[in-house]
Amino acid sequence: MRWGILSTASVGLRRIVPVLRQTPGLMQLQAIASRSQAAADAAAQAHGIPVAHGSYEALLADPQVDAIYNPLPNHLHVPLTLAAVQAGKHVLCEKPFSMNAAELAVLRPHASRVHIREAFMVRHHPQWTAVRQALRGGAIGTLRFMQVPFAYFNDDAANIRNIAATGGGALYDIGCYAIAAARWCFEREPERVVCAMERDPAFGTDRLSSGVLDFGPGGQMVFSVSTQAHRYQRLHLVGSAGRLEVEMPFNAAQGAPTRYWLEDAAGLRTIDLPPADQYLLQMEAFSRAVQAEAPTAAGLDEAEAGMRIIDALFASAASGRFEAVAKG
Repeated sequence: MRWGILSTASVGLRRIVPVLRQTPGLMQLQAIASRSQAAADAAAQAHGIPVAHGSYEALLADPQVDAIYNPLPNHLHVPLTLAAVQAGKHVLCEKPFSMNAAELAVLRPHASRVHIREAFMVRHHPQWTAVRQALRGGAIGTLRFMQVPFAYFNDDAANIRNIAATGGGALYDIGCYAIAAARWCFEREPERVVCAMERDPAFGTDRLSSGVLDFGPGGQMVFSVSTQAHRYQRLHLVGSAGRLEVEMPFNAAQGAPTRYWLEDAAGLRTIDLPPADQYLLQMEAFSRAVQAEAPTAAGLDEAEAGMRIIDALFASAASGRFEAVAKG
């Protein structure tokens, strides 16, 4: 699988470029693109990338590239993914995949020709697999509720996360992780949501969003996400017979061990997990899927389900009441 990186965005250079060299025979880093040839040349030279393209269009037209990693700003995820799939490229697109659920419809005609997936690397981390197995095995009884705090501090007006027009703000950037965690643990979709937002007076983005996802009788997730608060993240799961707490659920260090705590009638204990790199596992999984599986709309279905929840949360923040989550 020959990969092309669409832009010199930090997440691509720091997280994705290094792992594409770790599985020879499965993945190959072939090219990178920028809107300027100079920027592309600089990134290619610094990271040992064979080909540098001075436009996104040139990368998408490169016959030596099989798959595209798209880490562009949120408002460009769908337009550039559409251009890539029209060029016959498979696409792994950063989260959130779109600005709203309806925007994904233009990609569906291509889902049977190429693989199209949203890049939620956390779903590939062994700690997420371990948590799901613990829940399925009844380690804490029946899951009753979840709590997800997730925050960092960034008040740079020039940072893409603080530009409303391009999809900045806490709910898009990190609230999507809380939503993904809730859907992963409950293994179903919420019925309704409610959300309160505080917007930065200068940026217009939500710098603090808190909400409730109601999964029906006996299941709720409460979250607070902020772009202007002390850096912190946790995943708390409370069941009928115990609780589980994940120390670093979203930004686990690449190649480092992780741990979670499990408390039940026998007491509190620590479960240590071996080192893992969720970005490497994500890229390997996508590459293997392209090589061994027929393309389907499953990736778009998954992304759209998450976006319908984000749509409902924004609607609730505007209406001040619970909003139903649209059905697929």
